[in-house]
Amino acid sequence: MTVFSARRAVPDRRALPPAPVGPLPTLDAVRPTPMDWARRRRAERDARRIEAAGARALNQLDHLGPSWHVIDWPRTELTETSMLDLDYGSRDERAGFLAIGPGGLFAVAVADHGRARVLIAGDVVQINGRRPTYVAEARRDAKRASKALSAAVGLNVPVTPVLTFVGSGVISVYGLPKECLVATHRELDRLLVAGGSRISPATAEKLSRVAQTPATWLNAPYRSAADYRWYEDGRTAADKRATRR
Repeated sequence: MTVFSARRAVPDRRALPPAPVGPLPTLDAVRPTPMDWARRRRAERDARRIEAAGARALNQLDHLGPSWHVIDWPRTELTETSMLDLDYGSRDERAGFLAIGPGGLFAVAVADHGRARVLIAGDVVQINGRRPTYVAEARRDAKRASKALSAAVGLNVPVTPVLTFVGSGVISVYGLPKECLVATHRELDRLLVAGGSRISPATAEKLSRVAQTPATWLNAPYRSAADYRWYEDGRTAADKRATRR
């Protein structure tokens, strides 16, 4: 065990090198400026708010059952170099996910309006005097998801856009948009199952595995559908069992 003395040792001045003469070199400033600090704090606060809004929408889908699958997918275009970073949520400024189940495939976009009042008139959404392009963005996300999944499996995979509002403010609707579903996060689960059963649970599970593959979202042409088996070995789409009357 090494014991250090409590008294400060007096160094031998004869052994010390001579003190440097002249001004000391200046060091670059490493502390962020007040503007950079404020921007970082605002970005962190917005990221936490978006994450909380997405979590509230996800919690509403917990009791849909095991036949439904929720996939976190990149909502921006990916390249070969960007595939090294698989944290999609950190690069996205909006909350959203894919919901796949018997009711079909849905690209859910989550908008947090807090206590502000929301006015909806067709494709126009107004919040605090501003008109964000939520409906156009939801349609664009669904179109890109449908294009990527269709190219991955070699079949047409339709994806329905869904715009979900999270907040306590009043929502006034003067006309719903076309080809885009709108609901609050409290009604999201009922909206997804309102269309009935369009695909089988087995097909939903297979599509969820395709959506979970990072290569699906690469901007690459369709190669082969041999990796996905939609029918049992030796069967085709024409091999259907005859129904008895």
